[in-house]
Amino acid sequence: AITRAVDAVSPAVVSISVTEVRQVRDPFSTFQRDPFFEYFFGRRPRARRVESIGSGFVISPDGYIATNDHVAGNATQIEVLFPDGRTTEARLVGSDPPSDLALLKIDTDEPLPYLAFDTTAAPLVGEWVIALGNPFGLFEATEPTVTVGVVSATDRDLSAGRNGRLYRDMIQTDAAINQGKSGGPLVNAMGEVIGVNTAIY
Repeated sequence: AITRAVDAVSPAVVSISVTEVRQVRDPFSTFQRDPFFEYFFGRRPRARRVESIGSGFVISPDGYIATNDHVAGNATQIEVLFPDGRTTEARLVGSDPPSDLALLKIDTDEPLPYLAFDTTAAPLVGEWVIALGNPFGLFEATEPTVTVGVVSATDRDLSAGRNGRLYRDMIQTDAAINQGKSGGPLVNAMGEVIGVNTAIY
């Protein structure tokens, strides 16, 4: 069941490369009014282009893609890479920081493989789940990385310190989720989406 689900799901899982502009704090902020430091380092904060990676998955044949807000919500440029090596630019349709979800759109001339959601019942503690995505940027023109585990608990609340998000009603799983896998799907043994890889605790 696991290998059948992986075969069915993998073509719709994408790698997402993001460029965004962030405000960088002055490391000498206590001296920012000192003319000497202003002369050599300029006024702060300073804008800097930052590149990062994440994951996502196609949710409709016409090119809508789900991912995390913390992956693409502040992006100025978004590139989507498919397992077959195709690369295309995407645009941000909308995002919702409280739920940490974002919706992207790509233009396509042909229907894309996409994933369906399991909307019939809540996940059961102990059932098999599969997490897919692009940890550490390993996914380039190849299949996404797959990890397997179970639903460890449901209805978990989690505070993510630095960005101030408060995640509610989360699915906890022991399937390994590493940096870069954010935004990828968590699917059941039938290959239906039951969640989005979001946070590491």
